[in-house]
Amino acid sequence: MAKTPMMQQYDEAKQACGDALLLFRMGDFYELFHDDAKRAAEQLGLTLTSRDKGENPIPMAGFPYHQLDGYLKKLISAGFRAAVCEQVEDPKEAKGLVKREITRVVTPGTLTDESLLDPRESNYLAAIVAPATKKGRSSDLLGAAWCDLSTGRFQAAVFPRATLADQLARIHPSEVLLSDDAGDLKELVRSEVLMTERPRWAFSLDSAQGALSKHFDVQRLDGFGFTEHEQDAIRAAGAVLDYLQETQKASLDHIDRLLPFRTGKTLEIDEATWRSLELTRTMREGRRDGSLLAVLDRTITSMGARMLGELLSAPSTNREEIVQRQDAIAELIGEDTLRRELRDELKGIYDLQRLVARVTTGRCNPRDLRCVGTTLALLPGGKQKLANSQSDLIAQLEADLDLCPELQKELDAALQDDCPLIARDGGFIRAGYHAELDQLRELAAGGKQWIASYQAAESERTEVPMKVGFNKVFGYYIEVTNAHRDRVPETYIRKQTLKNAERYITPELKEYEEKVLSADDKAKELEFQLFLDLRAAVHAAGRRLQKIAEILAWLDALGSLAELARQRGYCRPEVVDEPVLDIRDGRHPVLDITEAQGTFVPNDAQADDDVGKILLITGPNMAGKSTYIRQVALLTIMAQMGSYVPAGAARIGIADRVFARVGASDELSRGQSTFMVEMTETARILNTATAQSLVILDEIGRGTSTYDGVSLAWAIVEHIHDTHGCRTLFATHYHEL
Repeated sequence: MAKTPMMQQYDEAKQACGDALLLFRMGDFYELFHDDAKRAAEQLGLTLTSRDKGENPIPMAGFPYHQLDGYLKKLISAGFRAAVCEQVEDPKEAKGLVKREITRVVTPGTLTDESLLDPRESNYLAAIVAPATKKGRSSDLLGAAWCDLSTGRFQAAVFPRATLADQLARIHPSEVLLSDDAGDLKELVRSEVLMTERPRWAFSLDSAQGALSKHFDVQRLDGFGFTEHEQDAIRAAGAVLDYLQETQKASLDHIDRLLPFRTGKTLEIDEATWRSLELTRTMREGRRDGSLLAVLDRTITSMGARMLGELLSAPSTNREEIVQRQDAIAELIGEDTLRRELRDELKGIYDLQRLVARVTTGRCNPRDLRCVGTTLALLPGGKQKLANSQSDLIAQLEADLDLCPELQKELDAALQDDCPLIARDGGFIRAGYHAELDQLRELAAGGKQWIASYQAAESERTEVPMKVGFNKVFGYYIEVTNAHRDRVPETYIRKQTLKNAERYITPELKEYEEKVLSADDKAKELEFQLFLDLRAAVHAAGRRLQKIAEILAWLDALGSLAELARQRGYCRPEVVDEPVLDIRDGRHPVLDITEAQGTFVPNDAQADDDVGKILLITGPNMAGKSTYIRQVALLTIMAQMGSYVPAGAARIGIADRVFARVGASDELSRGQSTFMVEMTETARILNTATAQSLVILDEIGRGTSTYDGVSLAWAIVEHIHDTHGCRTLFATHYHEL
């Protein structure tokens, strides 16, 4: 059977979107056909029907267009990609088949819609590439890049191959791009992350340099700070940008910088440590609640929550930077009124980072623009409150805070306080903003003033009492009672006879009627054009708005840490470059909050050249050994974030790496931990730790016989003591040690 033109159009679109489910817009519905329909019906609970009833009916399933976000969320959560094919011309103006195009391909790593994203977490798309090597030998280095399309944050780096799992644990991408000839790289990426294969050329250096130079409008990439040895980072960044351009089919102007990520500037935390310390997720259920991040998070805005997550994922190793953050937190703790008023001000702030992304990609609505205007309107008050700040960091943030007054004034003048979600529906431009729009709206409302004037003028001219009315059958009409019908002018055209009156029309009245009936459509079209103009104005200010968003995120994150420190009585740790540790009356930051008041017993920890840097902790089961050693690691990480810590006093030396190795009964892998896993992770610690590192080991050697376990534990402790000399907390049942 010959295919209809519409199905031919569908097949062309399907061929262009590869393995993505094609959501094909037909009128007020999105339809899926063939295997896509079967998969979607099963996953989304849609009714599976068929397009025709012939010998080979085409399977079909669909849903109303206004339910797109809800169904997209279900598809993405289930690991599908979805291509959205829209009608790109007005059906009323189409000659024949309505033109349709794929306007975007939605994948886990390319989300921008608010309904599809977790507001408190970044959503990264990453790319990993191995360098081209001679004679098939694999390199020890990998290029990596990661971008959050919803905020525009874009970074790239070169990492040792052995640390890939650690970096992915830190970045926590939703989707990873790999070359179709990536080989063993696929085995290094966690199975729960969506892996997307891309053609080899997408990772080529020439292609990457060309695409990035064109996007950032530069001749060369030298100014971005990447060295000759980091070309593979550029290759990965090029692959990310290529994928985003292919899937989004929209402007990506909000991605305005590519930042090099330097591992030496941040505390390195490997995957096992990240998991066992429960920094962002609990081991048992993988939930945010119960993690260190959840405990630290007292932020008001989504931007602040994401910034706090960034600070936790990359604690600083720069003492000056840490002290600068501490000074800012100290000022906010000391100035109760400033902190309280600043946090109150932030309650009215919207997610400016993601709003700018939606504006730039052309996916915003009138309410989004209203939220931008509302946010900008609150900035002068916040800037004024920060005017006399003493700390360098807050003073710098205040100085850099751009108010964008001209944009705020324009948005406030144009947009009503309560804007709808759909621009085409109109009803969001303020009365008085645009004269022509006001006239069209008056016409569309029936033009009561014109009708009254026309009725009065005709009555005076003809000396006939009359009434102008409207119905859906005849439109506008003039009604004259039977007592006066003989005096009606000949120019009046009779349309209807009633029991006690006659109804007439006039050319002038019909002309006005045509204006009224077309006025609503014209008003909506004009309002949509005004929306596009306002969107363009926000787009043009995109870089300034992103800077504002970053400053607001910093203020919120610092305010969160200050609020927590004040509420829980945290102390300001003295952070030093020497590898020392001296914590007095320390408390586990999570248990200090989740346990009942007074339940947790504070304790001390000291490790330096005088008392020794290796602490052996022993005691019965459930005595708190694991809690104690984890507590020390968590307080160190908090201190290097710039945060205050739950302790009476603390002097903490900056660590370059934190290692944590906990056993199976502590649910590192929920029953999947083996002796080999334990030994592999311990060997990695021994091979990569330095004198500046912090190591916590929990009952190493218990996965084998007692004799072998004691021997292993003894050898490991001895090696750390003799070779590294780093701060180490070793919890054990082996009293022989």
